[in-house]
Amino acid sequence: MERQVLELVLRDQKQEFADLLGMEWCHRPEETLIDLTSRLAQVVIGVRRSGKSTLCINAIKDSGKAFGYVNFEDERLSAMESADLNMMLECLYQIYGSFENIFLDEIQNVEGWQHFVNRLLRSGMHVLMTGSNAKLLSSELSTHMTGRYMAIELYPFSFAEYCEAQQIPLAHGTTKEKGLLRKVFDDYIHDGGFPELINERRKEAYVQELISGILTNDIEKRYKIAYKDAFERMSQHLMNISPSKLNYADLSSLFGFRSRHTAENYVGYLEKAYLMCLIPRFSYKSQIRVHGSKAYTVDVSLMNMRRDAFAGENLGWRMETLVLIELLRRCRPEGLDVAYLEERSSECDFLVCRGREVISAVQVSYDISKERTLKREIKGLVTAAEKTGCRNLLLITDFEERVIDDSGFSIRIVPAYAWLSDREPLV
Repeated sequence: MERQVLELVLRDQKQEFADLLGMEWCHRPEETLIDLTSRLAQVVIGVRRSGKSTLCINAIKDSGKAFGYVNFEDERLSAMESADLNMMLECLYQIYGSFENIFLDEIQNVEGWQHFVNRLLRSGMHVLMTGSNAKLLSSELSTHMTGRYMAIELYPFSFAEYCEAQQIPLAHGTTKEKGLLRKVFDDYIHDGGFPELINERRKEAYVQELISGILTNDIEKRYKIAYKDAFERMSQHLMNISPSKLNYADLSSLFGFRSRHTAENYVGYLEKAYLMCLIPRFSYKSQIRVHGSKAYTVDVSLMNMRRDAFAGENLGWRMETLVLIELLRRCRPEGLDVAYLEERSSECDFLVCRGREVISAVQVSYDISKERTLKREIKGLVTAAEKTGCRNLLLITDFEERVIDDSGFSIRIVPAYAWLSDREPLV
């Protein structure tokens, strides 16, 4: 790459960086996970357009440290190769002066970037990075940066962040506050949490382009998918039926793959690209946990804001998806796992686990006004309590709020908008 062109791009980006630092962005809890004093590369990862770059900008602003900055999404850097990275670093010193911190936005677009980042770390540079495609979590990263990075996962806006971005109070103590917050939740359960989607009028076109980019650039090119059409149809199918238990043999037969293994790989790619989230079936036996995973979209907007989508308006599935993603937000930074329980006579949507210990059981049902529905949901929680010894039992629904006792167990019933906005501890 020509040095003159590279220097021009980096000077333009310096102004862009200054503008970003001067703006106000929604603050997110994951900012506290970024340690800019660490000798490990801080890698913010997640689905495309979940707000990774602005999260980093907030962390940089709060640190007060001087940073060099490169945005590799700039189309003028599309021809950059690993051999150009040292020249880029020299240009950065020329433009910014001395610095000990660097923000590399979407650096995985450059082949061989791992060796450059490792060299920066060995020199004592503090490195902050973002990345949205699967390569940033692949075995290649583990191989080339063994023990030299800390991953921070970022999902689309939580309900609390969705409200903050629109300057909507989270209080829900009075009748008016409850009504207003429920109105916002009705929007959130349909539109989801991608930050840019809040002010986007053509929401379906936005989501369609986002999905297309992930499937084509983050997966098909990266993994050299052989059956592109079948892979895309399978991906759309999984988003249509989400949440659902995975049966790889059925997927292989339905889409004409040569083996069950192909279907399993393809679903794995969707998970690595953060388009889908998979949780295991709960069991104390490892061989059971590795089979029968359940798949969810990373955001409810993906369930039906697509061409030829047939997911419909199933509010129960949508609420279950919102709760699962919120659990992942809260659990993974704490080293906790999420699984689902399936017994012969009942099921529980989510178990929050610390190793073998189950610390919380969560059931989700949009409408429990029918006695039969309420009994089914309660039975799932009681079964989870009896099987695991967990006594922290929670039923999340649309609007009801009370405590009931059943079979010697106390069960809290809370409305989804309250649970999502309060961010109460899991135990």
